[in-house]
Amino acid sequence: MKLTDNVLRSFRVAKVFRENSDKINCFDFSSNGETVISSSDDDSIVLYDCQEGKPKRTLYSKKYGVDLIRYTHAANTVVYSSNKVDDTIRYLSLHDNKYIRYFPGHSKRVVALSMSPVDDTFITGSLDKTIRLWDLRSPNCQGLMHLQGKPVCSFDPEGLIFAAGVNSEIVTLYDLRSFDKGPFATFKMMHDRTCEWTGLKFSNDGKLILVSTNGGTLRLLDAFKGVVLHSFMGYNNSKGVMLEASFTPDSQFIMIGSEDGKIHVWNAESGMKVAVLDGKHTGPVTCLQFNPKFMTFASGCSNMAFWLPTIDD
Repeated sequence: MKLTDNVLRSFRVAKVFRENSDKINCFDFSSNGETVISSSDDDSIVLYDCQEGKPKRTLYSKKYGVDLIRYTHAANTVVYSSNKVDDTIRYLSLHDNKYIRYFPGHSKRVVALSMSPVDDTFITGSLDKTIRLWDLRSPNCQGLMHLQGKPVCSFDPEGLIFAAGVNSEIVTLYDLRSFDKGPFATFKMMHDRTCEWTGLKFSNDGKLILVSTNGGTLRLLDAFKGVVLHSFMGYNNSKGVMLEASFTPDSQFIMIGSEDGKIHVWNAESGMKVAVLDGKHTGPVTCLQFNPKFMTFASGCSNMAFWLPTIDD
């Protein structure tokens, strides 16, 4: 089944899970699309089975809190950032709920964490104005970049380059093998003083970069030229909430939640709004991602919702 405007308009909430007592701050689908794992401000980690549509288990990170949770390539393991006590990254085995390794180094809150799509490398960006490069097999930082401001960062889908958005106005591209030589491309944006950049993602085809903000605007960039192709607006975000924006797996559509619980969808090529879906969320939709393998997506406030299409176009 192919994603079309009509199929996207037909999506409805199939299941709602009320496993959390506070907002879901992040979630991540496994690469095979069979599970999704969430982190929440209530210090819990919830693992969901996407095929059976139910929560499988809940773990806790009471002492350090949990945010920016990501699956690694090893089965049943995740990395996540702490949001209490310190700013260490933790590598957890879900199998026995034991830490495999810690990654200390950042001196302020970690605001971005991206796992390489191809190997054990991951990158983190922090309010200490650095991006750090790590390898899951070593607790020592493998690379360090000092920046002029708060960074957001992400790997491209081939794991060869990564992008950093700095100070909410510059996007820089680095070659992973020679990042110490500095960026090979720098794109300067119009600085919008009304909002800060909160996220940066590549499309699966590697051609587009999506920059999300804590305001009412998303920007879509050409990943090669750095040109702003579209600015997406018209969704509610008046309180400066971090709302996650995502591409669909085919790179054709862009989605974001809003503070009133609705999901807005645009066509990436034309820039036209395709759909506004009512998720009946009780709070702002802080997390939103499409399943990488199946025709379903998930959205989260303090509740988690699984969506399915109601037509097969």
